[in-house]
Amino acid sequence: MNKDIIGFWGYPDPEIISKLKQNFPNARWLDLDVDFGYPDANILPDAYCKIIKNIINNVIYLKEDIFKIVATIGKDKCDSGWFASQILKDMGFDVIESSYEKLSPKNEIKICTSDLPLIEKVNCIMNSIIKPIDATGLKQSVAKFGFWGVPPNDLEILKLFPNETHVFGWTRCVEAGTPADVELEMFVDKHIPTVFYSQAFCAKSQLAKYLADKYNGLYVDIDDYATNSIKAKIEAFLRLR
Repeated sequence: MNKDIIGFWGYPDPEIISKLKQNFPNARWLDLDVDFGYPDANILPDAYCKIIKNIINNVIYLKEDIFKIVATIGKDKCDSGWFASQILKDMGFDVIESSYEKLSPKNEIKICTSDLPLIEKVNCIMNSIIKPIDATGLKQSVAKFGFWGVPPNDLEILKLFPNETHVFGWTRCVEAGTPADVELEMFVDKHIPTVFYSQAFCAKSQLAKYLADKYNGLYVDIDDYATNSIKAKIEAFLRLR
């Protein structure tokens, strides 16, 4: 079987992506952060960040197809991303480590503030890491709500929000092209009700809880998939605010 997948997580250095595209133009790119439903490789603890577990589980399941991994390991991701890269290197995978911590914005914010459904906003932003898009023609919206955080493991919760929801947090940093810009990551519009999302066992829960308290928002901490009670809490927040 010919290996043809380049796996990646986080926001790799664009120069690394560009060089790999030139050297391997026919490669398929796969975001390893995403939960594809593959079996648990039983390598990480049960109580651990689901996104990092996705990375390990995806690589182990697809080991016959992945020939390179681009691992984001710096402030633009997290220490857990760095540890994951060490584990995969130790297991024999070809891992290219990336730390992209530039703070000069590359892109104007257009997707985060558009009138696209929230789930489309987030997917569009994350897909643009590998295939940059021209967002200049997107219709903009007047914000009614905010969603702060990283793309959730359970993307379905994004369907609870109206189209007039603007994106903040690390996902906004990705659109700007500055994934390590903590000042931008902490920016929110204090005039709109905002849900501050954190993946359970993620270090960013510190920021999520702090900012939720500071701006009178709703802090939600989800491990794997959202329970009905979490969904009801979000729906009530959106309805009552």
